[in-house]
Amino acid sequence: MTGLLSMFSYHFMQRALIVGVLVSLCAALLGVSLVLKRYSMIGDGLSHVGFGALAVASAINLAPLAVAVPVVVVAAVLLLRLRTTGRIKGDAAIAMISSAALAIGVIVVSVTKGMNTEISSYMFGSILSLSRGDAVLSVILSLAVLVMYLLLYPRIFAVTFDESFARATGTRAGLYNTLLAVLTAVTVVLGMRMMGALLISSLIIFPALGAMRVCKSFRSVVICAAVISVVCFVFGMAASYVFETPSGASVVVADLAAFLFCAAAGGKK
Repeated sequence: MTGLLSMFSYHFMQRALIVGVLVSLCAALLGVSLVLKRYSMIGDGLSHVGFGALAVASAINLAPLAVAVPVVVVAAVLLLRLRTTGRIKGDAAIAMISSAALAIGVIVVSVTKGMNTEISSYMFGSILSLSRGDAVLSVILSLAVLVMYLLLYPRIFAVTFDESFARATGTRAGLYNTLLAVLTAVTVVLGMRMMGALLISSLIIFPALGAMRVCKSFRSVVICAAVISVVCFVFGMAASYVFETPSGASVVVADLAAFLFCAAAGGKK
């Protein structure tokens, strides 16, 4: 127990826990709406776009987050537009944009610096290498996402469950769908440093699916998903510290275990 508590004495671990808890909270809250709107794979698609942007930023020596956030936000809005116009189905649009961005990122990496430690951390996750500057920016953006979500909660609830009715009652559904996509894009970019491009979608999907197994109302599902996400992150980081396993993968395994537990508990009702 003493050895486990000792991990809090390291500054890099403190930064990782603070940023990780906030990002996990953002991902869980947004994940409920994304899963219910059958758009849960947007996290996976946007993470590939983020990887491409981060690779380009690294190649030209620019601040990775400062480049990736606006690029991924634009991609999120574009995906939403493609989906609403009906010209390309949602899943096809995600596959098209994500694969193209990932290919561009791989080419840029191969012809410049190669797969160095920094690029690898964005692919597979390495929250313990988070710098102080990136940690501060991540905290600010995470808090902004949380505040926006809380302020827009009634509208997000409306467009999640019945978009047509929301439009009929005067709600600007298109605007709030766009804001939801923007908040998701920011969360995905922040979560990539923690989970990596290959695993970030699990942070969005697993807590929401687990909460839906044991809760019925939208509010209870949101609260339960938030609790599951934060608890699993802390447990995953603790397991990573004790067993010296990759932090991102450890968090995903914790989320998977929580989902299986919730599925079993919900099946007994």
